[in-house]
Amino acid sequence: MSKSMAVPPSATSAWPTLHISQHPAVLHKLAVLRDIHTEPKKFREVVRELSWLLGYEALADARIRPLTVRTPIEETQAAELADRIGLVPILRAGLGMVDAMLELMPTAQVWHLGLFRDERTLRPVEYYNRLPDSATVDVCLILDPMLATGGSATAAIEVLKRWGAVRIKLVNLIAAPEGVDAVTRAHPDVPIHCAALDRQLNERGYIMPGLGDAGDRQFGTGKTG
Repeated sequence: MSKSMAVPPSATSAWPTLHISQHPAVLHKLAVLRDIHTEPKKFREVVRELSWLLGYEALADARIRPLTVRTPIEETQAAELADRIGLVPILRAGLGMVDAMLELMPTAQVWHLGLFRDERTLRPVEYYNRLPDSATVDVCLILDPMLATGGSATAAIEVLKRWGAVRIKLVNLIAAPEGVDAVTRAHPDVPIHCAALDRQLNERGYIMPGLGDAGDRQFGTGKTG
């Protein structure tokens, strides 16, 4: 692995809840996403593949309970998932991560949150919330390709905590230091799983070098810059 791909030691020490994948497959697929020439169809496919890999890592500590099953030969001890998993995609870009997570955890519940970023203030505005009256899951995974300013993620975590969620994790493809810092300051109990920690935000609040607008690139709208 080249030095440019290595995780800076300062990142993991400053933000102990930040988990940056170093799996070779993740790094390879991330390069495809970053490429401006990657068309929407391929972009969606790679978002799905990366989401599966990151979700696999994020759920490594999910709780299990013992189970007895019969094989064609004899009975044996096995295990089944004990945690009820909830997937909370942030509309609209987070939708591209849901199918992969459902392949990984087919029994997961899916609840949607709609948050958009005010381009003037860079603050999140909630416009859609389909959560039931009280928490119905044990672990919530917030799905959003980009952790930029951290405003949407922080707001989503606050909504889920008011809902009654206790174990919350954030799954992003790319994160900016500003966003990681904002989330960890507001919610130091929430782990963040991502494929890369990029350099910084620009004056428009976009991650640099980033990959452009993840929603636009998935759905073929707008520009990639």
